[in-house]
Amino acid sequence: MRLRFASLRDDAAIAAIYAPVVAATAISFELVPPDAAAMRERIAAQSAGMPWIVAELDDAVAGYAYASPFRGRAAYRFAVEVTVFVAEGARRRGTGAALYRALLALLERQGYRRAFAGIALPNDASIALHRAAGFTAAGILHAAGFKFDRWHDVAFYERALAPLDVPRSDPRAVDQLDASEVHAAFALNEAR
Repeated sequence: MRLRFASLRDDAAIAAIYAPVVAATAISFELVPPDAAAMRERIAAQSAGMPWIVAELDDAVAGYAYASPFRGRAAYRFAVEVTVFVAEGARRRGTGAALYRALLALLERQGYRRAFAGIALPNDASIALHRAAGFTAAGILHAAGFKFDRWHDVAFYERALAPLDVPRSDPRAVDQLDASEVHAAFALNEAR
């Protein structure tokens, strides 16, 4: 498995991983799968400041993970929301765990203090992945989404990224990390 930053050329592969999740499950609350162009716009809009990474297996994108700001108010600037999706054929092979190790390491190096993840219920596999990545349950939003003619709860999970000291500066954009910091984050999976 090889981890790297996502590029705009990954748009179709990422859209293909995400489409069945949108179309056939309540894991995502989107109702229409975004096409490659929409994914390209999402990657372009966030990838300079927040990490978007992909995992490659056999030279094909097998999963992706990204972070986005957690809410819009300035006081939330040290918190992020994280997401990971893995292609069906790459599940239960450590792909999601590898993506999370690298993503969370990058976020820590950027200066974020907390990561949050929302999980539409039921989703035992995602809960297990998040717990294995060090997340703990933070609460449940009841009947938060309506999809496939039923209401779905969302469980929120949280993970500390760094101590809650008084910050000396705001988090850095991912493109401000130096090469050694990026290499160290991606290398966490090489030792496994």
